[in-house]
Amino acid sequence: MKEITDYQDKKILVLGLAKSGVSAARLLQKLGALVTVNDAKPFDENPDAQSLLEEGIKVVTGGHPLTLLDEGFELIVKNPGIPYTNPIIKGALAKKIPIISEPELAYQVLSGEMIGITGSNGKTTTTTMIQLMLDENRSTGHAYLAGNIGIPATTVVQKVQSQDVMVTELSSFMLASVKTLKPHIAVITNVFSNHLDWHGTRENYVRDKMHITRNQTAQDFLVINWDNPEWQQLSKQTSAQVVPFSRKNLTEEGAYQNGDFLYFKGEKIIAAADIRVPGVQNIENALAAIAVAKISGQPNEAIVHVLKTFGGVKHRVQYVNTWNDREFYNDSKATDIEATQVALRSFKKPIVLIAGGLDRGYTFEKLETDFKQHVKAIILVGQTSKLLAQTAKSAGVPVIEFAHKVKDAVPLAYKVSDVGDVILLSPANASWDQYKTFEVRGDEFISAVQTLQNGKKA
Repeated sequence: MKEITDYQDKKILVLGLAKSGVSAARLLQKLGALVTVNDAKPFDENPDAQSLLEEGIKVVTGGHPLTLLDEGFELIVKNPGIPYTNPIIKGALAKKIPIISEPELAYQVLSGEMIGITGSNGKTTTTTMIQLMLDENRSTGHAYLAGNIGIPATTVVQKVQSQDVMVTELSSFMLASVKTLKPHIAVITNVFSNHLDWHGTRENYVRDKMHITRNQTAQDFLVINWDNPEWQQLSKQTSAQVVPFSRKNLTEEGAYQNGDFLYFKGEKIIAAADIRVPGVQNIENALAAIAVAKISGQPNEAIVHVLKTFGGVKHRVQYVNTWNDREFYNDSKATDIEATQVALRSFKKPIVLIAGGLDRGYTFEKLETDFKQHVKAIILVGQTSKLLAQTAKSAGVPVIEFAHKVKDAVPLAYKVSDVGDVILLSPANASWDQYKTFEVRGDEFISAVQTLQNGKKA
């Protein structure tokens, strides 16, 4: 980490806690700032605020009082989830108080190199693939994961040295306030229409995504998906060297798929069938990661080893195990219909699906075709089980069963499965009817698979 004096004795407000806010507050205190943190959660329900107060940081909780803006703050470090419509943010902008996000603060003290990854889908998987590739048999330094992947950049940056690289997932929320952040290699996996309630319009959303390349120069690189004319047009907004990737073989200037193989600028890298994580979306993620690894000078052996062994990011079509010739996959992160469609289309083998969860008031007709084409049996849990059963029945799924929770669904799914099947948890619903988070739900699936294996003789 670089030692800087920019924040010595400066009054700085950290707005919103969670992991990133806590980490930013601690880093700012280490840099000599006079830090105040403000969080909407009441103090007695807020262990993060309690810890920071014990560490000598001023804490204001239970709301976002506008009177805070009278305290003469010279900078606000904003939690990414807080929108620009928040009254404190609007007031700060009126007072011309600079506002940055936590990754921007981390970038200001970064000794090594930053690789930044954004996009509507595939960010976490691509970020993880890149980090693994760049860390594989690395002769000097390390490649660290950071950012929206759940590891605050302001925590990671404190151990990054000049020979290291920080592979950072960046959400559109984080990028909205970019001032100086400049990845040496930026990656845009794709751009669809997400979070419009936060950004206001699709134009704003796209603009904020493109902030990842805002400060890049001709010495930097933008790796971008080439399979959509709009994305090709977006590449014209950068000053960086454009390195495209294409699953549809629309270019051979970067990474691309041609037939059964993945290439980089004419050099064959790996057979598509050898990539361990399933689905066409992971071909795209692999192509983006290949491009970054090749730009960074990594040998093909390191790239291939990662793609052949990486079982996926936890809870995102994550390979769990194979037992008695059944493959188990955890896709608990599939909290909507579209995510489950992607998961179902990732497999060529018959699927025994575990699905269901929080009832948000919608129905599941969109899944009928996918059920018809991919699902041989379905085990249903949670509030939406009856609604999903109606869709499964309309699709002609021959086996429709019900279970109380995921842990009960796993042995039932195994019972109705056959050799060669995939047993997939992909709920198509949020978890909050039965579980605190989708992670808890996914962990229960993994534990139930282990219990099944330990309790039965192969």
